[in-house]
Amino acid sequence: MTDHVEQQKAHAKEASLPTSTYRLQFHAGFTFRDAAGIVPYLSELGISHVYASPFLKAKPGSTHGYDIIDHGQINPEIGTPEEFEAFLAALRSCGMGLIIDIVPNHMGVSTNDNAWWTNVLENGPASKFAEHFDIAWKATRPELRDRVLLPVLGEPYGEALESGKLKVGYDAGSFGIHYYDRRFPVAPRSYAIILGRNIEALERRLGSESEGFAEYQSILTSIRNLPDRTETDPARVAERQREKEIVKRRLGELASRNETVQAFLAETVDHFNGKPGDPRSFDALDELLSHQAFRLSFWRVALEEINYRRFFDINDLAAVSVERRDVFDAVHETVLKWVDEGKVDGLRIDHPDGLYDPKEYLDRLQERGPLYVVVEKILGKGERLPADWNCSGTTGYEFLAAVNGLFVNGDSEPAFDTLHAELAGNQTPFAELVYRSKRRTLLGSLAGELNALVYQLDRLAQRRRHSRDFTFNGLRGALIETIASFPVYRSYITGRGVQAEDRKMVILAVRRAESRNPLLNRALFRFLRDMILLEFPEGATEEERAEQVRFAGKFQQVTSPVMAKGLEDTAFYIDQRLVSLNEVGGHPDRFGTPPEALHAMFAERRERTPRALSPLSTHDTKRSEDVRARINVLSEMPQPWGNAVLRWKKLNAAAKVETEGEAAPDANEEYLIYQTLIGSWPPGVDRPGPEYVERIAQYMVKALHEAKVHSSWVNPQPAYDEAVVAFVKRILESQPFLDDFLPFQRRIAEYGAVNTLAQTLIKIAAPGVPDTYQGTELPEFSLVDPDNRRPVDYGMRAKLLGELISLSSPPEGEGDKAFERAKLFLTWKALQIRREHPQLFSEGEYVPLAADSPYVFAFLRRWQGTSAIVAVPRLPAAMAHDPEWRSATLRLTGPEDAREWRDVLTGRTRTGGTWTLSE
Repeated sequence: MTDHVEQQKAHAKEASLPTSTYRLQFHAGFTFRDAAGIVPYLSELGISHVYASPFLKAKPGSTHGYDIIDHGQINPEIGTPEEFEAFLAALRSCGMGLIIDIVPNHMGVSTNDNAWWTNVLENGPASKFAEHFDIAWKATRPELRDRVLLPVLGEPYGEALESGKLKVGYDAGSFGIHYYDRRFPVAPRSYAIILGRNIEALERRLGSESEGFAEYQSILTSIRNLPDRTETDPARVAERQREKEIVKRRLGELASRNETVQAFLAETVDHFNGKPGDPRSFDALDELLSHQAFRLSFWRVALEEINYRRFFDINDLAAVSVERRDVFDAVHETVLKWVDEGKVDGLRIDHPDGLYDPKEYLDRLQERGPLYVVVEKILGKGERLPADWNCSGTTGYEFLAAVNGLFVNGDSEPAFDTLHAELAGNQTPFAELVYRSKRRTLLGSLAGELNALVYQLDRLAQRRRHSRDFTFNGLRGALIETIASFPVYRSYITGRGVQAEDRKMVILAVRRAESRNPLLNRALFRFLRDMILLEFPEGATEEERAEQVRFAGKFQQVTSPVMAKGLEDTAFYIDQRLVSLNEVGGHPDRFGTPPEALHAMFAERRERTPRALSPLSTHDTKRSEDVRARINVLSEMPQPWGNAVLRWKKLNAAAKVETEGEAAPDANEEYLIYQTLIGSWPPGVDRPGPEYVERIAQYMVKALHEAKVHSSWVNPQPAYDEAVVAFVKRILESQPFLDDFLPFQRRIAEYGAVNTLAQTLIKIAAPGVPDTYQGTELPEFSLVDPDNRRPVDYGMRAKLLGELISLSSPPEGEGDKAFERAKLFLTWKALQIRREHPQLFSEGEYVPLAADSPYVFAFLRRWQGTSAIVAVPRLPAAMAHDPEWRSATLRLTGPEDAREWRDVLTGRTRTGGTWTLSE
């Protein structure tokens, strides 16, 4: 066993290590009480650890939990602290543990409930939380210096202002700017603008010598003496925080006991709120807004001028600076307290590529002692998880993609290239499509992040005589092309140095960018390369070196979302060659996984990350495992598939709608629809019900918007969207189409069931920790979120499992019900064997086994005298038409060839070194 594995074992020796996990999605519709109720079922199924979605306090109504607004509280929609304890007690009573998903990269900022963000909006750089968020306070536009751009308006700022949608509000000594249900705090020093207006009138009403007027003037004086929002000295920041609250309390008390002051404040607020139809009446409010620590803007402005880092391009999720120790401690205080108390056994780290320094972050997590940690890291083609990351591995996207590819017939790739061109009209190589999509992302939804990066690079260039002549546009062009050409999500360069693999990726990206742009000055690319690789100019000062390190870090934090948006959220929705390959962690230009490649991956996994998760479906997958299992079958029958699509196109031609001179859907989108129906069709259904029709319709709207060809989230085209939805509904009501489609789909579904069972067994027995996404222990034909978050019927599952356990043998019969029972039985039985022999599957050797048939994939696990053989079929459609497979054999070598073996599914025994697989 390698030193790396020994190190991982040492890190986690005191922790409760999972042998199998089950992902639960918590929200208002599935709470701690609900989870506690299904713990006995999960235990009986064979699960060692519940793997929970984030359940700290999130935006009200959140269905996923990634928009956390308070890291110190449990989400009240999910349960109380007492209900959390009851859930933990239920787990402990069944000998189970808990792994939780945490979100260190960003927080939700779309409501009034995030206290950190609200404080930043009130105080700007003088906020005690100003450095908690990744905000560029020194933005290039003077209007944004020391301010946060808030792209929250549904219309241009001037329209929102003069229509009266922006209003000043007063409540108990505090002023705010209201826009629908949002409230933005008024900067304390700008209270003077409100309170000082027409003060002479208040003096006349109260009397210049009155106690009330004296207190009012004293409050105004205190406001004017508050430290400015640009003040960052800790003592002055603390003074501002303290004194502004005293001012609010005094004002509230004065108004509550003095009706004249109360009435005067109401009149003043009314004055600032203006009168629609009279533009000049809003001048006072416009002036007040110009003094705030935020600038309200039309949401489209975010595309170019956003000055806080976001999660991808989502304005409502602001990035958190956990590279700062104080921020790290504040974000993790509650979670690590649970770890210390033994309530939580491990962590899943969401989006580590968004962090400034993932290695340092993971090292900090382990400071209190060994902790099981897996990271949601998406590995590029040929990329490995950095060896120095202090964790047990990834959440397993690469595992999912590789196993999925085993059931794709690689020999059919040329035929599918032809079908893709003829039936979908798409001949763009996938690599070129990804490049274009990433470039479009940079120029579109992430243009603000690009601009911030260009300004940083320009500052570096202007510091040196040899780069001073580089123009802003030239540097921008070099950045665009290099990021669009970057081969992986990101590199991990820090002030500690540059790893060889990171150097290789950066140089490769620059070379690709240069070759694509022969007219751009090559010196620009060399300069950019040197800045990223921390080739410090001779004589660079410590400050200049630090600035270059910061640029390299920010560059890496941009390449990751660009890849995610360009690849996963654009290219995956355009390239329809075989959509089961378009999966997170997958590479659609790699048409399947040869058995020898999967063997090699499993062997390496066992050596490097034997405790990484092994999922087939997740909350982020584009399609469930069972949908992909069906679509993969198409790779075995390109000609029948192509002929079927040609028939369906003719049958459904009249269902298309003309919109602005083009028929909707186009050929590529129609090709996606047919693959989607093949994969997701409900078992046993002859005519789809309204729920399924609506699911497919909504899925296609999402697919259109993600592809950004005819419509998008930023620029939706309702007419086109509606035309595609109408097409879906028409063909699903067309009896001629259904009469032709259903026999073909059912044939595919039968073979897809074989794929499902085979990949399920591989998941449980291969190196890694098998992870089951909620509900997928039964066949589940879901599409991308939110479709995959539909409620799960656990009562039915528990009842069915009880029946199957009482049988203790594989269920017999044919059809959909038999398949349903078979998947659950296989999952239960395989997990029981894993529970009985934990070290065999967690640490045991991985030995590929040789079969003289392309339709068999087999391997052996071995640990201290105990061995297990796993053999599954692949390419079932081709196998069914090849009678020679029945004579296929599996050869055992070494100590295993003389043993007697027991089939754990049937109870039968076998002996000898060569087995005929059809027996």
